Amino acid sequence: MVKDLLTKDYNFDQKITLTTLSDNGLGLAATGVNIGQLFIGDISTQYKSGKATVDVKVDTNSNVSSTVTVNELVAGVKTSFSFKIPDQKSGKLDVQYLHGHAAINSGIGLTPTPVLELAAAVGSKELALGAEVGFDSASASFTKYNAGIGFNKHDFSAALILADKGETLKASYVHVVNPITGTAVAAEIIHRFNKYENSFTIGGCHSLNPLTTVKTRFNNSGKASILCQHEWRPKSFITLSAEYDPKNISAPSRVGLALALKPRLNELS
Repeated sequence: MVKDLLTKDYNFDQKITLTTLSDNGLGLAATGVNIGQLFIGDISTQYKSGKATVDVKVDTNSNVSSTVTVNELVAGVKTSFSFKIPDQKSGKLDVQYLHGHAAINSGIGLTPTPVLELAAAVGSKELALGAEVGFDSASASFTKYNAGIGFNKHDFSAALILADKGETLKASYVHVVNPITGTAVAAEIIHRFNKYENSFTIGGCHSLNPLTTVKTRFNNSGKASILCQHEWRPKSFITLSAEYDPKNISAPSRVGLALALKPRLNELS
């Protein structure tokens, strides 16, 4: 929830997203982003049939990525197989198990010397503990090991995460001030042990009306950002973002515009 409030929907380029969904389970999405003089984009499709879901995405660099997911092949188990073209070493198999107050997710690269990943979490609606580890069999070394604890109530949540192989400690807090107006505040503090430095970001959001939301954030370097998002039709949004950096006064403030459209396929015919 902290990540949603402090980072979600902030965009300082020009971005358009078109998402459609048909009644037969076929979904299409196209995204384009203009960054300065560079334009990048991708087209993705998703098809659902029974317990299986197939996702395929093609980007402007002619990279093709695909994921096949099967839900509930065994009770509580979700299995997915993914790969990218032309990367012949990108094949990966993931298995996720969910049960009551516990969840386990494992992944293995489909190569002769694979990267192994394992994540697990236990807890309840109020308290949760989790950890993840990655191991590269080629170099016989750990690629990651992180752990965290989270506490949630109906009007606030707090989390403490040890990340980057124990080099970074993150503490975050979100408080819902008024659920009717969507008013909430959040803060995140990060300490990096290897650099002996601290950083923080604080932010808030408020709904001006049921269709319009305003968000702001401020960090320790002095950067201030503001976002205004309006739902101009059901599930379609226009978002304006701006950021000012007082340490770089010679450069203009960054401004971004994002348009997200989500009609159904029968509306386009």
